[in-house]
Amino acid sequence: MDESQLNRARMDARQPDGLAPVVMHQRWSDLLFLHWRYPVEQIQATLPPGLGLKVDTFDRSAWVGVVPFAMRRVRPRGCPPLPWLSWFLELNVRTYVIGPDDRPGVWFYSLDANQPLAVALARRLFHLPYQHARMRSWRRDGVVRHHCRRRHAATPAHFRYRPDGRPLTAQAGGLEFFLIERYYLFAHDQSRGRLLRGQVHHQPYRICPVDCDQWSMLPLEWNGLRSGRADRAPDHACCAGQVDVQVHAPRTVDPCEVADGHKDRFTGSEDATAP
Repeated sequence: MDESQLNRARMDARQPDGLAPVVMHQRWSDLLFLHWRYPVEQIQATLPPGLGLKVDTFDRSAWVGVVPFAMRRVRPRGCPPLPWLSWFLELNVRTYVIGPDDRPGVWFYSLDANQPLAVALARRLFHLPYQHARMRSWRRDGVVRHHCRRRHAATPAHFRYRPDGRPLTAQAGGLEFFLIERYYLFAHDQSRGRLLRGQVHHQPYRICPVDCDQWSMLPLEWNGLRSGRADRAPDHACCAGQVDVQVHAPRTVDPCEVADGHKDRFTGSEDATAP
């Protein structure tokens, strides 16, 4: 695919493809997006072989993100949110890929969360690499703080930022759109050797610049993603307030079937969930 086709695919992903039902509703809030450039070859080497995943690039670089945020009102379709269970925190480490079906999406290295049941269900049903963590987040005088200590990690990761500008939607073709406007995700079911693809839907993020005076590269190190100095500042930073999200059931993507005719299939009720 050339760049114009990729841009069109990124735009198309914003609308549900109609191939799988909505299975969950969530609200994401107080999102901080920090991104670092990486050599394409280094990140390609971290992707599981044999699944047809390729690094998606911008300005001839791969990009790796650290994204802490709050998950609120998480619930299966048709059910109300439940106290304690439906409110928790998450921090994910991710890069951007193109699947064997030519759909651009997210590849997660890890997703730390402080809700044990959510960790267990996401690992079992969606095959995402969720990790147990102790986390805190709060806002005071316009400043947002996120703290995350992964289980067995010696040192916690700390983030502190203040929105510093007027919220706007990302412009198609720009770096912010490439990094932030992602609606497909991929996961590896290692027990069956299959690639899964999920989709989420929400209104476009309203993002703004940040004054981020405390950040951490520890989540990158937890995933073996070293990049020069430990205090290297992010190459891009922004934040977003809140979006209400519909989560669609995951699908199995078969590289052989895709090559033969762009087919994939709904995995059925056993995978009808999402993080």
